[in-house]
Amino acid sequence: MTSRIPRDWTILESPENAQHDRCVDIFLRPNGTFGFEEFRRDVEDGGRWTPVSYFSAAVFASREAARAAAAQAVAWLRP
Repeated sequence: MTSRIPRDWTILESPENAQHDRCVDIFLRPNGTFGFEEFRRDVEDGGRWTPVSYFSAAVFASREAARAAAAQAVAWLRP
């Protein structure tokens, strides 16, 4: 977890790519809104997840809307 996702936000899902070096967290904020953020994990960072984009500020009314927006924004997440 990074400072980009506060501790009081609940991570609902965190799909990873096939190489397990990228993930997208879909989360729920305490105010009932949803969002997402993309992360990478590299040797240079000691294997810690590091945010790579600034998607976490976007607000969505549902988990499904956040997931759909993530799929549009993050190429490897698309089916």
